[in-house]
Amino acid sequence: MSAIERKLLALGEELPTAKAPVANYLGCKRSGDILYVSGRVSRVRGEVGSELDLAEGQAAARGALLDLLAIVKSEIGDLDRIVSVEKLRGFVRSAPTFTEQPQVIDGASDLLVELLGESGRHARTATGAAQLPFGAAVQLDMVLRLRDDGA
Repeated sequence: MSAIERKLLALGEELPTAKAPVANYLGCKRSGDILYVSGRVSRVRGEVGSELDLAEGQAAARGALLDLLAIVKSEIGDLDRIVSVEKLRGFVRSAPTFTEQPQVIDGASDLLVELLGESGRHARTATGAAQLPFGAAVQLDMVLRLRDDGA
């Protein structure tokens, strides 16, 4: 078990089973030491700011990040190979007057920093959307830098 997974357990979290892509794309694509992780929607459904409150939106973002990490683990085998999180992009299905998208995506950003320390700090986009696939509350994708696996 990786150090990152041990930290997750200490936080009362665990990685879900990685889900396969739902269409003609890859869950991850590697280029050198950079891993591009495709977007994943939260299991939580609903519009933040009307059907869901801020805390529920943050939990949705945290859950979506766990799904991304499960995909990364299935791709690279060991989460401890993550050197740094370069970029996190988050979309929040938002009520028309809701403007706290950055605070929603903090649910994912804060978990990355808890797990990786300074290496978890990242560039970020947090924006609102009228609708997301399957009615999800949040969608995330990210870019990671990996340590060489010797392959």
